[in-house]
Amino acid sequence: MSTTDRRPRNWLDRLWSSIADRGRAYAEVPADSVAPGERAILLARDLLSGRGEASGAARARALLDVLQGLDAPARMAFCRHLADGYLPDPVQLRAAAEAYLADPTPARASALAEAAEPPRQELLRRMNQAPRGTAALVALRQEILGVLRAEPALAPLDTDLRHLFASWFNRGFLELRRIDWNTPASVLEKLIQYEAVHEIQGWDDLRRRLAPDRRCFGFFHPALPGDPLIFVEVALVQGLAGAIAPLLAPDLGAPEAADTAIFYSISNCQGGLRGISFGAFLIKQVVEELQQELPQLRVFSTLSPMPGFRRWLERRDDVPADPAHAEAATIALAAQYLTNPGPNAADPVARFHLGNGARLERINWMGNPAPRGVQESYGVMVNYLYDPDTIEKNHEAYARGGVVVRSAAVAALLPPSAS
Repeated sequence: MSTTDRRPRNWLDRLWSSIADRGRAYAEVPADSVAPGERAILLARDLLSGRGEASGAARARALLDVLQGLDAPARMAFCRHLADGYLPDPVQLRAAAEAYLADPTPARASALAEAAEPPRQELLRRMNQAPRGTAALVALRQEILGVLRAEPALAPLDTDLRHLFASWFNRGFLELRRIDWNTPASVLEKLIQYEAVHEIQGWDDLRRRLAPDRRCFGFFHPALPGDPLIFVEVALVQGLAGAIAPLLAPDLGAPEAADTAIFYSISNCQGGLRGISFGAFLIKQVVEELQQELPQLRVFSTLSPMPGFRRWLERRDDVPADPAHAEAATIALAAQYLTNPGPNAADPVARFHLGNGARLERINWMGNPAPRGVQESYGVMVNYLYDPDTIEKNHEAYARGGVVVRSAAVAALLPPSAS
């Protein structure tokens, strides 16, 4: 669990910090002589049973301070305590369920939903009242996800956190910001840290990626004001790009002369928000921003990896003898790989963009000859086209029937039965 900075960073932090300070005199905090793990359990119990807002904020801050001071095994022991306990009252839940079955009215449905919600969710809401509480809970979920496969008993706690985050990080709370060289250095450092597709090779490389011939946008949340949730890097060029190296090179040309925006990297920054999707909103809003700033832009496309292609290919019987040098056969197989229907699509990047309403536009031989690109897909890369006039239609076709909307060029690569 990352260190929680106690210094208020924005108005929301200042508000909760002030409330917690005023409530300290009214909060009964367990003595320091109590063992830290037991102290955390006692604080959680008191936090959930308390009613005062100020004293609750003080208890929440004390609880998060204790959790921060625990080592990882002790913190996971506390998480197991949350996952095992704080369950709905079985008597009340049964009564509410029987009442609904006997008389399925909206009021009884609401009563059933209220009875079914575990008190653990209310405890997490109250923990969120601490200064920097949201950041601490996001970090805690990231830690839980790291051990969840080995400790499936933590799944109920993870489910509750994901449920709450889906509301707390609703699109309505997110702010789109352009990131450039004038953005605070603390944010720029995070771009270098979080870039997940094409590694940023230090400050000079970052400055090049933030030059006037490129754009970078990120989503931010009021509770994490200096920490992007997700960011996208865009190159402004002429014509559809089929390789990544030219997009990372210096001097793409004047942005006013560009007719195409290439989204070449999308990076999620908060591991604790896994499963909470921001990318679809981000791309569509960035398209709108770019259209307003540079109205001459006509084409909006990605240049995307295929991270699962090589694994898929190596499981087949019709693999070319040397896919790295068999261009036509490998490209044809890539077309089959990318047009598997709907949720059964093998490639996670394809699922993401096709689900957002993009069109499978072009498959590019050796678009990324770097070691990672060759390891994942023999260097093959893909263009997904975001046409503002057809995004919603394409999204509906994919969501309802698994239809992969593709260009004529891609369709021509498929066997007659598939095209």
